[in-house]
Amino acid sequence: MDDQVIATYCLTDDFLRYIRHREPADRAVSDAEVLTVALVAAQHFRGNGEAAWRFLVAHGYMRRRLSRSQYNRRLHAAAPLAERLFCEVAEVWKTTGTERVFAVDSMPVPCCDNARIRRSKLYPLAETDGAFRGYQSSKRRYFYGLKIHAVVNEHGRPVEVHLTPGSYNDTAELKNFSLDLPAGAVVYGDKAYTDYVTEDVLAEAGEVTLVADRKKDSTRPRPAWQTYVLQVYRKAVETAFGEIEKLLPKSIHAVTGSGFELKVFLFVLAYSLQGLC
Repeated sequence: MDDQVIATYCLTDDFLRYIRHREPADRAVSDAEVLTVALVAAQHFRGNGEAAWRFLVAHGYMRRRLSRSQYNRRLHAAAPLAERLFCEVAEVWKTTGTERVFAVDSMPVPCCDNARIRRSKLYPLAETDGAFRGYQSSKRRYFYGLKIHAVVNEHGRPVEVHLTPGSYNDTAELKNFSLDLPAGAVVYGDKAYTDYVTEDVLAEAGEVTLVADRKKDSTRPRPAWQTYVLQVYRKAVETAFGEIEKLLPKSIHAVTGSGFELKVFLFVLAYSLQGLC
């Protein structure tokens, strides 16, 4: 853990220097330290920033500590930096590996139990018109919260991530992905990503090939060997979501919807950095 904490800070600090990030000279705690605390919290403390601060100060990693309100304000202000850091790391993962193979899928992140949907303060049911109520087909149950849509490389490292309300359709969200991948890349998806129009558009562009599983009544069935290959490569995204789920607490504490979304994104970023730190 000692090496990981130091590597996380060095990576974050070097990244901010690389993009020439400027901040007030009189700050007692830098943005690099704030992001490091958030990432260490996501990696080792189930997203609990207070516990991460206490650990880092007690063990001499940091000299000063922000109050809870100061930390939350600074973390929200540094959210664009975290997003940019993710994009830079994603560029590394796009070129890592011997094969230009990627997989796409989604996973639910509930913000509350189903019994408490009508009392949710993060995403009030009446105000959101049920947009955050989604269905998890693998477990045959409904959930209330967000969906993480991700494209990962052959090693399960995310190269593109979107957060959407739980009811958003996987096929529709696929159209919002930039899929800025190396030429000749192949993206594998399950039956939820069957979209002939998108497949044809990508095929005409000639840069990226989308290979989605087929339903039984599909007019474009795939041969058995291709279905087998698809299932093999899709294990990468299933493994990635499994690792992210290990980092997630039983319930994510947040006061606002934006705070909940930021915490979920930090868990994804923390997982992405595990391969580097």
